[in-house]
Amino acid sequence: QVHLVESGGGEVQAGGSLRLSCAASGRTVSDWPMGWFRQAPGKDREFVVVMNWSGGTFAADYVKGRFTVSRDNAKNTAYLQMNSLTPEDTAVYYCALSLNRGSSTSFYTRRVQYDYWGQGTQVTVSS
Repeated sequence: QVHLVESGGGEVQAGGSLRLSCAASGRTVSDWPMGWFRQAPGKDREFVVVMNWSGGTFAADYVKGRFTVSRDNAKNTAYLQMNSLTPEDTAVYYCALSLNRGSSTSFYTRRVQYDYWGQGTQVTVSS
């Protein structure tokens, strides 16, 4: 069984930064695509960024240049570094793992492509 546990959310002022963590058990994060999604109140869950098993990354246009993803293989943990936050980034953030490795250039951006999800962590950006 795979378990993903996010942490690191909180409240920050516009222009600030936060780093979210996603601790995994049951699978090694470096072996599988790991994605980040977010869901704002009243909106659908949307793709944010993904790192595939080869270490390649792909980010949505609305976070490109501000958000980066990384992983610590020793801790089996993925990270989402969020900089230059705006109130529009306010949402619950989720990490997800796909059991479909795909190719070294595969980047999964759809929810259905992921098999396991964390419980989510709230990020609130105040103006």
